[in-house]
Amino acid sequence: MSQIVSNLILIKQRMELAALAAHREPEDIQLLAVSKTFPARAIEEAMHAGQTAFGENYVQEAVEKMGQLAKLRPWLQWHFIGPLQSNKTKEVAQHFDWVHSVDRLKIAERLSVQRGEYPELDALQICIQVNVSAEDSKSGLSLSETESLCDAVAQLPNLTLRGLMAIPAPSQDPQEQRNSFKQVHDCFKQIKDKHLNVSGYQFFDTLSMGMSDDMEAAITEGSTIVRIGSAIFGKRAKISP
Repeated sequence: MSQIVSNLILIKQRMELAALAAHREPEDIQLLAVSKTFPARAIEEAMHAGQTAFGENYVQEAVEKMGQLAKLRPWLQWHFIGPLQSNKTKEVAQHFDWVHSVDRLKIAERLSVQRGEYPELDALQICIQVNVSAEDSKSGLSLSETESLCDAVAQLPNLTLRGLMAIPAPSQDPQEQRNSFKQVHDCFKQIKDKHLNVSGYQFFDTLSMGMSDDMEAAITEGSTIVRIGSAIFGKRAKISP
């Protein structure tokens, strides 16, 4: 058994245990394998072990790997999870299935128009990024600004508003981790409850929260997608975007 396959088994066991401890169904939580900086062959290996959803931060690197894995495209789901600049939206709109990191209406509007240039593609699935820890170094909206952007994105064609994404400040304290995720979950629930049966919110069901060091806390507080990279693929080499 390869290291990637072994790591996938261990991560899924952690996810299942965390879900059961939180009285949740394990199948309600999706594993997103963060494959940034890792080669296409690592993605293919993970796919053959049953992993189909992959997250990328750098557009050019991701598009190159997509080309190398073109024959597997029907079985793969590509998620863009990094900061997104205006000059990169066209390629994201063309190649990805999900974008987790929308934090400005301008970006959403560009994605909407550019996704429309590919009528053969399904709507682009969108999460709004929340900067729950108010870190200057991170993208994302404040909790108080989140609903307004959700309302705007919900009305755009070629996009489907799915939920919220957050990357809280790192902490080794499980309770502090939970507190951050709970704030995001509370914001999500408030928006969802307020917009029941409102057009554009019918698929608002996603909380993209939790990484290798805090996924148990995220799952306890309602995460539906956890984003795991080096714990699956190994130590990541540092590269510039």
